[in-house]
Amino acid sequence: MKQLLVCAFLLLLVSSAFSATGQDVTYKSGDETVKGVLYTPAGKGRFPALVVIHEWWGLNDWVKEQASKLADQGYVTLAIDLYRGKVATTAEEAHELSRGVPEDRATRDLLAAASYLRSLKVVHPTRVGVIGWCMGGGYALDLAIHDPKLAAAVINYGHLATEESTLQQIHAPILGIFGGQDKGIPPDAVHQFEQQMKALHKSIEVVIFPDAGHAFENPNNKAGYRAEDAAKAWQDTVNFLSKNLKKVPS
Repeated sequence: MKQLLVCAFLLLLVSSAFSATGQDVTYKSGDETVKGVLYTPAGKGRFPALVVIHEWWGLNDWVKEQASKLADQGYVTLAIDLYRGKVATTAEEAHELSRGVPEDRATRDLLAAASYLRSLKVVHPTRVGVIGWCMGGGYALDLAIHDPKLAAAVINYGHLATEESTLQQIHAPILGIFGGQDKGIPPDAVHQFEQQMKALHKSIEVVIFPDAGHAFENPNNKAGYRAEDAAKAWQDTVNFLSKNLKKVPS
């Protein structure tokens, strides 16, 4: 019994040491005060940071878990809420909520989130990036387009821009992760995006998982989740962010 108690105590220590806790925060987006969940790594000093953008379901537990995991990797993370507190439980609700977000408000919220992170004393202001999945992946690209100071962007099967004048505005290195069986964002569209970015001398890395469909990284996607591909996508993300956000200038 004593050994079991010791093991349980050690497991508790390990889990608490590597699991960041979130705190609800508010910040200004134009004339509005919006909410998000902020995760901060243990330790002192200024950290790189990430705006974390939810899927079309809204700011649910899975997205918060990703933000917490990224904080465990050494990033201050801000999980934003584009739906103002609403979370969908059906595809019909998700479709309605995603279609109901005004484009100008979304852009304002994205820029406000990045600015909020840069204002924090624990954040290195030149090392703020973004990551998103599904709808949030598209918004991650939008933030890279609208924020010239962004230091890195990870697009997980999000919509892509095609206009040269739009892509020219991107200064952040981009990692794009996609599924080869995704009917909404097919490989041909991904390759075109990659080629356009390279032609404009932009930093772009693309990974396409041949047998994966849309939203393959989320285990809640019972029909499409692919554990091995998701693990590889996570490692690609960790490596990319480390390379582009952890080189903090002196």
